[in-house]
Amino acid sequence: MSIHSSFQAPDTPQGDIGLMTGYLEALSLIERLHRLLLDVIKDEFERVGVIEINAVQALLLFNVGEQEVSAGELKSRGYYQGSKVNYNLKKLVEAGYMHHQRCEVDRRSVRVRLTAKGRTICELVAALFARQAEGISARGILQAASLEDVTVGPKRMERYWADQIRYIY
Repeated sequence: MSIHSSFQAPDTPQGDIGLMTGYLEALSLIERLHRLLLDVIKDEFERVGVIEINAVQALLLFNVGEQEVSAGELKSRGYYQGSKVNYNLKKLVEAGYMHHQRCEVDRRSVRVRLTAKGRTICELVAALFARQAEGISARGILQAASLEDVTVGPKRMERYWADQIRYIY
């Protein structure tokens, strides 16, 4: 999705054009940051010779960490944002990064957790993120307090959008 800040809804009042432009710019930035994050992970994997899984799958492993979760929980907890969660889980299980088993209570539900191989990828991504955080701090790009300020707006947008999905329709 590419968002153009030149777009103007037909009924947008002149005073709201600045807000609309800022909103569209924020959406575009969020999208670009996510894609760049995936590229950073992909580049790291190429550097260390991990070719069996992609960046989306690695991020999924990182987000699961030491927990045991169902596929539905991955989405509801915000650990996975794509539409192919079952596909990626199947690939990770087949490649030996995740273990899965049917839930004893609800046989339709499958619980997943990382294998030792999956934990290795999780640790690799954690080390990458730690280096990234250190680099951001060392270069004076952002400090801890600045990061807190940066996350306030997106958290509010997340709540607003979640409310729109749950309550408006």
